[in-house]
Amino acid sequence: MVELTEEDRALADGRHGAAAADAFGLVLRFAEAVRAPRLLSCASAHVDGCLYHGQASLDFVERFVSLDGRVMVPTTLNVGSVDLVHPELFIGDPAVGTAGKRLMEAHIELGCTPSFTCAPYQTLLRPKFGEQLAWAESNAIVFANSVIGARTNRYGDFIDLACALTGRVPDYGLHRTENRRAGVVVEIEGLGDAGADQAGGIAVAAGLFVGKQCGDTIAAITGLPASTTEDDLKALGAAAASSGSVAMFHAVGLTPEAPDLQTATGGADVPVVARLGPEDISGILASLSTVTDGTPLTAVALGTPHFSLSEFDRLMPMLDLAPFAVPIYVNTGRHEWERLSADGRVQRLETAGVTVVVDTCTYVTSIIRDLSGAVMTNSGKWAYYAPGNLGIDVAFGTLADTLMSAKAGRVVRA
Repeated sequence: MVELTEEDRALADGRHGAAAADAFGLVLRFAEAVRAPRLLSCASAHVDGCLYHGQASLDFVERFVSLDGRVMVPTTLNVGSVDLVHPELFIGDPAVGTAGKRLMEAHIELGCTPSFTCAPYQTLLRPKFGEQLAWAESNAIVFANSVIGARTNRYGDFIDLACALTGRVPDYGLHRTENRRAGVVVEIEGLGDAGADQAGGIAVAAGLFVGKQCGDTIAAITGLPASTTEDDLKALGAAAASSGSVAMFHAVGLTPEAPDLQTATGGADVPVVARLGPEDISGILASLSTVTDGTPLTAVALGTPHFSLSEFDRLMPMLDLAPFAVPIYVNTGRHEWERLSADGRVQRLETAGVTVVVDTCTYVTSIIRDLSGAVMTNSGKWAYYAPGNLGIDVAFGTLADTLMSAKAGRVVRA
C-alpha cells in the first residue's frame, strides 16, 4: 500500500484537474507495481515519449491535451521524429513526419519546454546534485545519476509524462541512497596520459564493457585518465546505457558520489570483474566498426548524444580541412544551435558542408541522403544502434579520424 499525502489525495480527487487525476492514477499504479512505500516530489522531468512510435503514442498525449493538462514541474523533451527548425531535412514517410510533428507539438501544448534534445543536462534547465527527477531517455538518465548526482530511475514512455503532469515519482530504486552504491569494480590500467581523442575512446570502451558485462549492477570504474572531460563521461554513459541496462556508474575521482572507491561502494568489499588494458580497449573499440580502413564512405555522423558547445569548439578548427568528399551531419540541441547561430558558427559550418540537425537524431529518423555505403562516427551510441536501425555499415573513430575520413571519402585514421 502506497502512503498518500494530502497533496497526493488532492491530485487523485481531481482538485488539480482531470488530466492530473488521470496521470496520478498511472503513477500510483506504477508505484504499487514497484512496491514503493510512498511518492516523492520531483524537481523536473524529461519526456522521451515525443518520438513517434505509432498511433498509440499520439493518442496517449492527445488525451491529456483534450483534458487541458499542464505539466507541474519543468519538463524538457527528448528528440522527436523531425527537425522542426529545418523540416526540409526529413526524407521519410510523409505520414510519419506529419504524425511525428503533431506529437512534438502536443507535448508543447502541455507546457513542456521544446528542447527536443537527448542531452537536457546541456540546457539552462540542468538539474542539481541530489534532486529527485522523473527522467526518461537512457543516456540522459545515466548522466543525471552519475555525472550530476541527481536521482532518477529508468522511466519509460508514458510514465515519464504522467510524472511530469503530477510532479510525483515513486520512492524506489535509484531515488534511494542505499541503491546507488557500486556492486562491482572495473579497473582501467596501463594507459598513462591520454589526449582528448584518446580519453574519449577509452570512455566509450569502458561504457560498452560496463553495459554488456555488468547488467544493471552499478560499476565503479577506476583508472580513467585525468584528462577525462564531461563530454567523455557523457559518451561513457551513452555507450553503457545503449549496450546494457545501465542507469548509473561511478567514475572514481571524477563523479560526485565517488571521490574514492570506498565512498563509491559504501565501504563494502565488492569484486573486481575486469582489468582493461590498452589491448582490451582497442579491441572493444574495433568491435564497433563493421568495415575496415580504406572502405569508401557516403557520410559522417556526429553528435549522439547531442553535440555540446565544447565539442563544437573542438570541431571548428578541423573545418579547415574543407572541402570534404562526403557530407557531415552533426546532431545538437536547440540551446546549442541558437548559440552557434548567434556567433556565426552555423554559417561557417554550412559553408564547410556540415549539416546541423536539431530536434532529432540521424539514427532514429530519415535525414542522411545517401546510405548506400558506410557511415563513420565518433559516437559509440550511434555506432551501436545505426547498423540495426538503418541497415548500414559503420566505422567508428575519433573526432579527428572522422574529419580526415570525410576529407578522403574513405576510412582513414589520424
